[in-house]
Amino acid sequence: MPRILRVFVWVLGILLLLGIATLTTVDRSPVQDRSSYQSTFADLDSSTWNSSTSSHWLGGWATVNVTPTQPAELVGYSPRGPYTFVQDSSHVKALTLSNGESSIAWLNYELLIVHPQLAEQVRAGVQEAGISLDQLIFTATHTHSGMGGYMPGPLGELAFGGYDEKMVTLLVAGSVSALQTALATQDTVTLAYKKTNVSDLVSNRFTKGGSIDPFVRQVLLHRKDGKKATFLTYSAHATALSSKFMGLSGDYPAYLTQQLEQEKVDFALFAAGTVGSHRPLAQGNSPEQVDAYALAIDATLSADTSEVAVQGDALLRTSQLQINLGEPQLRVSNDLRLRPWLFRYLLGEMPAYLDISQVGNILFISSSGELSGVFYEAWDALAEEKGLHLVVTVFNGSYVGYITPDDLYDASYHEVREMNWFGPGNGQYFDRLIKGVIQKAEN
Repeated sequence: MPRILRVFVWVLGILLLLGIATLTTVDRSPVQDRSSYQSTFADLDSSTWNSSTSSHWLGGWATVNVTPTQPAELVGYSPRGPYTFVQDSSHVKALTLSNGESSIAWLNYELLIVHPQLAEQVRAGVQEAGISLDQLIFTATHTHSGMGGYMPGPLGELAFGGYDEKMVTLLVAGSVSALQTALATQDTVTLAYKKTNVSDLVSNRFTKGGSIDPFVRQVLLHRKDGKKATFLTYSAHATALSSKFMGLSGDYPAYLTQQLEQEKVDFALFAAGTVGSHRPLAQGNSPEQVDAYALAIDATLSADTSEVAVQGDALLRTSQLQINLGEPQLRVSNDLRLRPWLFRYLLGEMPAYLDISQVGNILFISSSGELSGVFYEAWDALAEEKGLHLVVTVFNGSYVGYITPDDLYDASYHEVREMNWFGPGNGQYFDRLIKGVIQKAEN
């Protein structure tokens, strides 16, 4: 055999072995037939919720600036390097709620996601500070112009700013400080719910004219001294700024909360909603045009006077449902995926769970999967049948990719191809899970 042919055979053999070691076929078996699916629903059926009731609510809130002293990597879109200027400071926000018997808190970050490693470090910092909570829920604005430095692993290093211990320490300290201030300033509050249609400002980014979740949902806290806070969620991606923009920014959620805090409330926390297939309909991508987009949302919210007071006892119920997703299926083609060991090497362990909180007749569900808003209409209808207001958020301290309708699984969108990490079948899976949680809530 000629030498060049032998070299070719050796190279071909090595490539073949490498392919066998790193790639396998996509599992397209029906999701409902998998043991992972069946075990999760068995856990849902047998799950219990911690519950307490009293006659009043206590609420507190705080904001802490966590802008680093040195530029950090920008995270969102493709790798862009460190930001070259600060367009908007970056913050951690805390909102606490208690009925005197049980207490919960939301932590909110002007970041792309809340990585499990960051969540673990924050939980440890909260415990070390002696802060006692029955439930701690993570949220993010999902800005694509936020800072990185909190995602370990090869893929984190390549595309998400890597893992910088100083950055994580800064975020942990800000989280603990915000929680401590929020808890220390708690006072009696009344609660209200508001749901505003902003359908002219959001669209389905996969299907032209496709279904959307068109609502901004708010939970409002009113203190006796006249101070107000709002927890608001919305399904448009925080991608109004250009992918070429090199400033640190919270994108439109930051501008919207700034406007609300200047004119209407003392504190506004924006938690990304079911952003899995929704984009903002801004008129341009400059900071001025993004600010104008936020003003348009604000104007629609101001015109809506449909605020509904939360009546009855101060009922607080909490739970967490672990979701077994089976093997990861990060695809490299229609029917080939990375083997699980390589996925875990690149991204680490990504646990999946739902954080569940019932506050009076408001049901909060927070997901590790980046849910699509096209599911929301059916969820809302089911919740309304039970006399509940539903608030769904994502980025709850883990991230397991996109959860979109299953008929999009083989479509040529990178979000549903490269970012659907545990499909196919996850649309049906999460849709049924959310409905199951709603069914277990009290009315």
